[in-house]
Amino acid sequence: MSHSADAIFEPLKIGALDLPNRIVMAPLTRSRADAKTLAPRQLNADYYAQRASAGLIIAEATQIMPEGQGYAWTPGVYSDEQIAGWKLVTDAVHAKGGRIVLQLWHVGRISHPDLQPGGVLPVAPSAVKPEGQAFTENGFKPMVTPRALELDEISGVIAQYGKAAANARAAGFDGVEVHAANGYLIDQFLRDSTNTRADAYGGSVENRTRFLAEATAAAADAIGADRVGVRLSPLSPFNDIADSNPEPLFTRAVERLQEIGVAYIHLIEGETQGARAPEGGFDLSVLRSVFKGAYIGNNGYDAALAAERVSSGAVDAVAFGRPFISNPDLVERIRRGAPFAELDKATLYGGGAKGYTDYPALSEAEKAA
Repeated sequence: MSHSADAIFEPLKIGALDLPNRIVMAPLTRSRADAKTLAPRQLNADYYAQRASAGLIIAEATQIMPEGQGYAWTPGVYSDEQIAGWKLVTDAVHAKGGRIVLQLWHVGRISHPDLQPGGVLPVAPSAVKPEGQAFTENGFKPMVTPRALELDEISGVIAQYGKAAANARAAGFDGVEVHAANGYLIDQFLRDSTNTRADAYGGSVENRTRFLAEATAAAADAIGADRVGVRLSPLSPFNDIADSNPEPLFTRAVERLQEIGVAYIHLIEGETQGARAPEGGFDLSVLRSVFKGAYIGNNGYDAALAAERVSSGAVDAVAFGRPFISNPDLVERIRRGAPFAELDKATLYGGGAKGYTDYPALSEAEKAA
């Protein structure tokens, strides 16, 4: 291992958390919660415990309320059964010496009446229909035009971010990550392609960053800002989203997160699962310059790029997504320069242990090689 590669194995303090290394497990939707209660199970605890050598696990996106669901079999954190299920997970990770935070999620318009309580329309900042298909229990269905949230409803949704953060701590999580990326509800409020409101939550950059700031502040008030991070994707068009001028928008968004004092920002650099430097983007280092907490980079990293970016100080830590699915011992593989196991895409979403907890770690022979 080169000297620069050593940097990713240096410890890092992020807010209230002490990380033994800078390799983060990114949140990964796997659609394996209990079909009836949407609570995690022992299977989920086994999966996360296998990956506890990560410096930090950011557990999969988890809906803060029933209306926040956008995919079949994703977990929640609003019921007693769900909190108890997550306690299985956090206990298993902590028993292995790991650290784990929960990603708080409301999908907004990226849903379908089949996934909504009472079969109603999903909500969003504005009634703008997304292109794409929703993953329901009955297969993929075209997305619909959402219902715009009324002004007097917004405070109730924001309050759920605080309640969900408190529930996450009750379930044993070390903190939470507010999901403000990838075209979901908070991102829909941020971007002018999906937010056409004319009230205090729309129009100006200040107004469009208000929902993000208030939701994050609700989580911080509930559990302490030093246990809260935020995920952003300033340049990603994922889930049919765009903004006409993203640089001032996301600069102000990060300034507001700095004012709240969150522990970290977790940035998808470029297009989700796509180009790291898309045309028409801007230099994301401007966001780092206005933020004093930790910066976690994400998107298309391999071990070499991670080592280079951490050792140069461009990022404080690197989040790996799909490599963690097929490599439960990803940290060890990076440390040894061992090859990564291939991913079985057919088992990504839904199902049981196959393609979930059955990926092998390096054998003793491979470790000795």
